[in-house]
Amino acid sequence: MAHDNNGLGDKLKGAANKAKGEVKDQVGKATDNARMQADAQKDKLKGEVQDRIGEAKNRH
Repeated sequence: MAHDNNGLGDKLKGAANKAKGEVKDQVGKATDNARMQADAQKDKLKGEVQDRIGEAKNRH
């Protein structure tokens, strides 16, 4: 992928990580797996950071 300075790539990666985190969170809750839920929170946070980086790139 070419370098994108408009932030779209970061926003897409962020959305994917947030979605992955949500799936892990739901599976972790359903199976009572605290470790999976912790991993889910990490993925959601990573996605949020990537999303904000994309937004910051869009402002410049």
